[in-house]
Amino acid sequence: MNATALPASQTPPALLIVSGLSGSGKSVVLRTLEDLDYYCVDNLPAELLPDFVASISAGSDTPPRLAVGIDVRNRPEGLTCLPHSLARVGGMGYQHQLVFLDTQDEVLIRRYSETRRRHPLSFDGLPLADAIAAERERLRPLAAIADRVLDSSQMNVHQLRRWVVTELAANAHPGLSLLVQSFAYRHGVPGDADFVFDVRCLPNPHWDPRLRPLSGRDAPVRDYFATQQAVTDYLAHVSSFLDHWLPQFESDSRSYVTLAFGCTGGRHRSVHCAEWLAAHWRDQGRSRVVTFHRELE
Repeated sequence: MNATALPASQTPPALLIVSGLSGSGKSVVLRTLEDLDYYCVDNLPAELLPDFVASISAGSDTPPRLAVGIDVRNRPEGLTCLPHSLARVGGMGYQHQLVFLDTQDEVLIRRYSETRRRHPLSFDGLPLADAIAAERERLRPLAAIADRVLDSSQMNVHQLRRWVVTELAANAHPGLSLLVQSFAYRHGVPGDADFVFDVRCLPNPHWDPRLRPLSGRDAPVRDYFATQQAVTDYLAHVSSFLDHWLPQFESDSRSYVTLAFGCTGGRHRSVHCAEWLAAHWRDQGRSRVVTFHRELE
């Protein structure tokens, strides 16, 4: 495939290369970028990067924002050729940025212990600590040429998502960032929320045995809430209030606002309301809207 440059009249589009140690949060970053309308691909062979960019951009009047995950699952020779691949992509008119996620070894070991996931280099009985050391050595050349290096050791999922929205993707998405999260009151109110909405007054699908195992993101639960006038009224009032006041935050040069919806278990009502409001603002044309469901992560 021949890589052709974009017309000079077009604004150079964005390409984010997300790399880092396994367990450092790369998948969280890619999911967040996907929420922000990036076209995301994980574990792409590095040598195929120019062809991938050319293929996605072909015939598009407005080339999409792209995000590609490249990690230790690549062949060693593929990782070695990444600078050459990035140079070719730059010649096609794409402004690119390589972001590398680092994490302390003891934090990675704890995360693997908690999730019981297998490290991609834990083959033939290789101990986890040795697998992490081998991965760090293989990815050292990528960390050396990275435009940004982030140590995610002390960051939870929500904090990492916020960093993506407010720091990593801010230039590609001017305007106010909205972080909409759900939570369970029994586990505490998020300390960083600008607005907290209590939805425990709404009908609870937890008491329906068919709906109990599901979450507010599932269609049967959404259908249940669609029949509840109290839910319709609540969302109408909350959206009207926020639609009026959010522009005031923008005019005050505020970069982001965090909105939290809480219910008893953080699984049905709060999740549904957070997702509904996020969709409502995306329909209004807001591009920087990210959801986070604390009790479901």
